[in-house]
Amino acid sequence: MRILLTNDDGIHAPGLKVLEKIARTLSDDVWIVAPEHEQSGSSHSLTLHEPLRIREVSDRKYAVSGTPTDCVLLAVYHIMKNNLPGLVLSGVNNGGNIAEDVTYSGTIAGAIEGTLLGIPSISLSMVTLRPHPAKWATAEHYGEIVLKNLAGQIGSIPSNVLININFPDMIVSSIKGIKVTTQGHRQSQDFIVEGIDPRGRPYFWVGPGNHRYQNCEGTSAVGTDLDALMNGYVSVTPLSLNLTDAPTVDMLKGVFAG
Repeated sequence: MRILLTNDDGIHAPGLKVLEKIARTLSDDVWIVAPEHEQSGSSHSLTLHEPLRIREVSDRKYAVSGTPTDCVLLAVYHIMKNNLPGLVLSGVNNGGNIAEDVTYSGTIAGAIEGTLLGIPSISLSMVTLRPHPAKWATAEHYGEIVLKNLAGQIGSIPSNVLININFPDMIVSSIKGIKVTTQGHRQSQDFIVEGIDPRGRPYFWVGPGNHRYQNCEGTSAVGTDLDALMNGYVSVTPLSLNLTDAPTVDMLKGVFAG
């Protein structure tokens, strides 16, 4: 299998190195097309108002001056156009992508773009509770296990579904197992820091709280990604690109009938 790797932390991110190690347990045909610089929070954005540039870092490894979405597009339509990948892996992100994070995440966006282009795609993220460093050994160990289990089922996953994997902030020996989950919901803990720059002008900085994954207890339901991670399990969540809410469709048909 030819595998394409991307991320939103940038071409030099430690999580990308971990993902490459994982991918090479599945295939010796691994390509990397990742952003030149960090693109966290870029979601599924495209670069439309300036040109994109590709830098060849080494054999089968390229940096792009754009978003994760740009990277996957350029990989499929330019860099790998004569021999397309059979799988897109995005990550491993330094920080979890669970609950509402899926709408902001550039990591998940890389997998979304792969899915839209008809390629089975998986995003991987490592929950990191500051000030603790990311436990990359956990992502490497369980990433290999999860992907090898998924590899045989790739053809059974619907074409509009991507898989979102998150690893808890624990060492390998403390992980209890792997759970298939639904997307959770929690009260937003993002905050805005206000300050004054050296020239006396006010500024505002948007960012997550220090313990946003620890503080979600009580807002998550059993069976969600939040519940699994808080209880020491790796979460595996299928995400559908069809955002239509079927019950509301039926209700609105009644409202607008006739």
